[in-house]
Amino acid sequence: MQSLEIVLDEIIKKTLSDPVLSLGIFAFFILLISLPLSLISTFKNKSSDLVKFLSISANILIALQLVFRWIISSHFPISNLFESLCFLSWGLLLAQLLLEREYDTPIISTLSIPVILLTLGFAFFVLPDSLKSSSNLVPALRSSWLVMHVSVVMLSYASLIIGSCLSASVLLIGNNQALQIRSNSVGIGGYKISNLDPKCEVKNPYRFSHVEKLDTLSYRSILIGFVLLTLGLVSGAIWANEAWGTWWSWDPKETWAFISWLFYAAYLHMRISKGWQGRKPALLATSGIFIVLICYLGVNFWGVGLHSYGWIFG
Repeated sequence: MQSLEIVLDEIIKKTLSDPVLSLGIFAFFILLISLPLSLISTFKNKSSDLVKFLSISANILIALQLVFRWIISSHFPISNLFESLCFLSWGLLLAQLLLEREYDTPIISTLSIPVILLTLGFAFFVLPDSLKSSSNLVPALRSSWLVMHVSVVMLSYASLIIGSCLSASVLLIGNNQALQIRSNSVGIGGYKISNLDPKCEVKNPYRFSHVEKLDTLSYRSILIGFVLLTLGLVSGAIWANEAWGTWWSWDPKETWAFISWLFYAAYLHMRISKGWQGRKPALLATSGIFIVLICYLGVNFWGVGLHSYGWIFG
């Protein structure tokens, strides 16, 4: 009993001495515990209240971690790779919880929790200590545009990643069932006019299958992510003109952000205008996750461009 008190005392002291790292690591292990529970719920095809509770708890811990980082650094905590990874993890968890409110299925948490574990694990266990420590903002980041531009872009990444992961589930679930895309509007439900009587104005609800609901959620998530990415590109261009005297510089981060925007614009155009049916839109959306990963992390390994504060090396 005494040894347990000593361990708890050490944990409390460590948390108080470095709340940013401690809260993030706590959130990581909470999600690590919830992962097998989420997998079990998926096999049982029944949502777990415990997994939701753990996800909400982890989301609160990451939010507190970001708040403490904000207080310690005196600036919004999205100025380097470590902070942006934590913010992305918070955005992914938020997207998961919002989507689960729309459609209560354990598949959403089963898809999102591994991605969040990878982002948090990379931030806390892979990045060097020099990138985890708080530092003063470089002159280019000392602007009110920091919150508007970077936070919106990171939330767009979270929404696009979740949407692409849901599209991957559409490809894997029910391959022997035909997938008919019957809803391109915002919302799970759909309605049709009864054809029993031409004068009848009563609308009957569609019976959406499980796969169709996942596909619609994927579409909604990608649509929201695309709108946020558009706002991020516009705000980034305005900020670049103020900081560097040019609207667009074609450095790797900007170029791949534009490629990501074109990719998802093509997906939305094909789905809405061309009326694609079957799993072709889901296949296209699934491949989009690699575009986002290259845009967010891949160019950081190159070590070139104006976004030098996000480099992994150098």
